[in-house]
Amino acid sequence: MYPNDGFRELGRHECLRLLATAPIGRIVYTRQALPAVVPVAFGLDADGAVLLRTSMSSEPARAVDGAVVAFEADAADADTHSGWSVVVTGRAGLVTDPAEVARLDRVAPRSWAPSPDEVFVRIEPELVTGRELVGGRTMYGLHLPI
Repeated sequence: MYPNDGFRELGRHECLRLLATAPIGRIVYTRQALPAVVPVAFGLDADGAVLLRTSMSSEPARAVDGAVVAFEADAADADTHSGWSVVVTGRAGLVTDPAEVARLDRVAPRSWAPSPDEVFVRIEPELVTGRELVGGRTMYGLHLPI
């Protein structure tokens, strides 16, 4: 990245702070040896782990258990040409401990598509990266698209 390209690298703490403000993110996993991307409602646990609540019969729940996945969320303002993007990469797993499931049932966000066979997916934040576009990119007085 070039020093004056309008982007600022974000530290882990700032990434997690911004991530906590986003209502929707995208989980990226492998389907038939290709990347699959699914939008999901999510929350963050106290340790920064990404939490998803989904149907046990959903493809993401079946595909991600034990796999390394990426999770991305962002925000953008088209008027000010500013925004941010955060990516969490880590191992995903289904939460099976009954005490942990009970705790998450109280604190984790509700699914937008409730199901009787809901499970929690936890993504451990092994690598957390992000960047912010501040005030857009200008050249010769013109705003350039992101």
